[in-house]
Amino acid sequence: MKKKILVFGVILAMVFSFTGCSSNKTDETSNEVTDTPTEATDTPAEVTDVPAQATDAPASTAIDLSAVKLINDGTLTIGVEIGYPPFEDYAEDGTTPIGYDVDFANALGEKLGLKVNFVNTAWDGIFQGIDTNYDCVISAVTINEKRKQTMIFSDPYINNYQAIVVRPDYEKKITGFADLDGLSIAVQKETTSDQLMSDYVDTGSIKCTIAQNEKVTTCFTQLDNGEIDAVVVDSTVADGYLATSPDKYVKAFQDNEEPEQFGVAIGKQNTALQAALNAAIAQLTEEGFFEENVAHWFGAAE
Repeated sequence: MKKKILVFGVILAMVFSFTGCSSNKTDETSNEVTDTPTEATDTPAEVTDVPAQATDAPASTAIDLSAVKLINDGTLTIGVEIGYPPFEDYAEDGTTPIGYDVDFANALGEKLGLKVNFVNTAWDGIFQGIDTNYDCVISAVTINEKRKQTMIFSDPYINNYQAIVVRPDYEKKITGFADLDGLSIAVQKETTSDQLMSDYVDTGSIKCTIAQNEKVTTCFTQLDNGEIDAVVVDSTVADGYLATSPDKYVKAFQDNEEPEQFGVAIGKQNTALQAALNAAIAQLTEEGFFEENVAHWFGAAE
């Protein structure tokens, strides 16, 4: 597992001023994973009129859940696309979810006194399942104005940038996205990376071949096989790949002038859940949880 800490400046760029000691216990959470189709067409779970009750809450200040209604009482059901390391992936057993967002979600469940259930969902269509298949989405979701039209977000919990990853033997210098002109690149479909590169091509700024993949892992497999020249991806994901395979990948460019922030995506009307999640995030921030989680998942491999 990734233990060593990256250059501290990189860590500070990814978290917001988190200080103090870490709290990362998961005794009261469940890592059960269920699957849902890409389109949220299944009959939704019944939402009871009984407010969720926070049971076995930790010693920190109790968070009021009296107005929060959940799909399954006593459980925070979370939509997640497992297969986006280091944010969400499976352990070696192929069934246990692991990753930065998984640890974050479990910590939220602990603070709220709720069990946690992950619903593995394809990214294309994941937001349609909010309030029907799950209460929220925690899956490296960038907060942007377009998404705010149909959902609300928690306070941000990590900073992110867009980056370009190449193989170590790539010889041309890349100082920006314009330098991808004439190259073949890969992105994950319907991500901000996809939107960014599509804008470059649609406006005629550059001409390049874009492979739009369902999974980010496919992008890196194509890079490994020499099928493409570069991957355009979240900088946080790039950091994770470089940490585990520093001999295979090089981050050729990172756009530090256009920061993004990740947040929990919530149904438009579910302001009570938003308030509860923000209270939990504030407690985790004060306890230094995010500093430790960043160091663990984005640190250099031993």
